[in-house]
Amino acid sequence: MQLSKQIAFHKTMGDATRIKIVYLLAEESLHVGAIAGKLGLTAPTISHHLTKLKECNLVYSRKEKNTVYYHLNKKVLSHHGDVLHRFAQEEKGDRTMSEKLVKEKQKVKNNFLEKNGRIKSIPAQQKKKLFILEHLVEGLKVGEKYKEKELNEYILQFHEDFATLRREFIIHQFMYRENGIYEVNPKEMWASTKLSE
Repeated sequence: MQLSKQIAFHKTMGDATRIKIVYLLAEESLHVGAIAGKLGLTAPTISHHLTKLKECNLVYSRKEKNTVYYHLNKKVLSHHGDVLHRFAQEEKGDRTMSEKLVKEKQKVKNNFLEKNGRIKSIPAQQKKKLFILEHLVEGLKVGEKYKEKELNEYILQFHEDFATLRREFIIHQFMYRENGIYEVNPKEMWASTKLSE
């Protein structure tokens, strides 16, 4: 189902009176006067809300003799519930993926970092290298300007090849350089490990 239809449905249902009408119609089919009487509202007010519910196909009407009865379209209600359930499952899937990524990062750190935090070797595999670069950059302050010498000294705490690591920071958008001054980029710009899978 299109997102626009989902939004329209939930906007329509974002009203207490309409929710009450749906609740009543879930029990039995009713005419406007009966709904108005049960909710203590006027018939024109109920007619207005029923029109809104009909627009999103949640309610339909049938004429019996001289009276129009309103029925709940349970299939439509069930469908919207299923869509919400799918969204929730996808969200849960994202959380599971996130937990998996955290475990994977930790495994890479365990393999490539010594106990004192120094890098044993710069990973050749792109994804593992990005994990290590991300780990290093997280030790720098966002918004702070670093001279090349300061950045070199920072990197030297972890690995002697500061020139390569400094270059990797720039290549993978962890940092940007202007006139010999380095700054950490916003996380959204950092090379994504998902792209390198």
